[in-house]
Amino acid sequence: MFIRESVNVGGKEITIDTGRIAKQAGGAVLISSGETVVLVTATTVHETRDIDFFPLTCDFIEKAYAGGKIPGGFFKREAKQRDEEILICRLIDRPLRPMFADGFRNETQVIATLVSADPNIKPDVLAITGASAALTISDIPLEESLAGIRIGRVDGEFVAYPTVEELEKSDLDLILAATRDAVVMVEGGADQVEESVLIDAIEFGHKAIIPLLDLQEAMRKSVGKAKIEVQPPEK
Repeated sequence: MFIRESVNVGGKEITIDTGRIAKQAGGAVLISSGETVVLVTATTVHETRDIDFFPLTCDFIEKAYAGGKIPGGFFKREAKQRDEEILICRLIDRPLRPMFADGFRNETQVIATLVSADPNIKPDVLAITGASAALTISDIPLEESLAGIRIGRVDGEFVAYPTVEELEKSDLDLILAATRDAVVMVEGGADQVEESVLIDAIEFGHKAIIPLLDLQEAMRKSVGKAKIEVQPPEK
C-alpha cells in the first residue's frame, strides 16, 4: 500500500511516503523537505544471537547522483564515506539504540541514503526521523518512535529546520531527537548564548516535532507490521 503524508513544521513542509520502493525491506520510507530526499530502510535477521549486546548498524550514505553528478575520470565509483557522513550515522544511532525492546539481540541494519540533495536543506535530521519511521512500520521491535529537528535562532526568534542561508545568520545550531515524552539527544553549538536560551530552544524543538510523531503513529496504524516478540532477559 502506497501512503504519502505531509506535515508543516515551523513553515517547512516535511513529507514521508512508503510503499513505493525498497519493498523487500522490513520497513522503508522516503522522507523529503524541499529537494532533499532521503531513503531509509530498516531490516533485521529473524534469529536471536547469543551475545550480550545489540548488533545494530546505522549507515548514512551520500550518493554523487544526489547532487546531479556521476563519478568519472580515474575514479568511476562512489567514494568512501566522508567524516560528515560518519557523524550523521552516529546522530541516527545514538537516540535510536535505547528505544529497542530490552533483550532484542537480532542483527539489525538501518541505512539512510541521500538520493536527492538540496544545497539549502541539510539531510541529517531528516535521516533521524526517517529511520524512526522505517522502524515504526517494520516488524522490528522499536518501543517508541522519535523525530529529529534542527533549531536555529535568527534575530532573536527560534527557527525550526533552518535552511543553510538561515543558519548563516543564526547564533544557534541545535539538533534534537525526542520522543513524545522526553528529549533523548542534544547536539550542536552556539555563539555564546545564555543557558536560558538553550533551555527555551529545547522546549521549542520538543513541541515542534509532535506532528511528526503523530504522522508516524498514523502510518503505523495504516501499514505497520506485527512486531517481533522479544523475551526480556532474566535478571
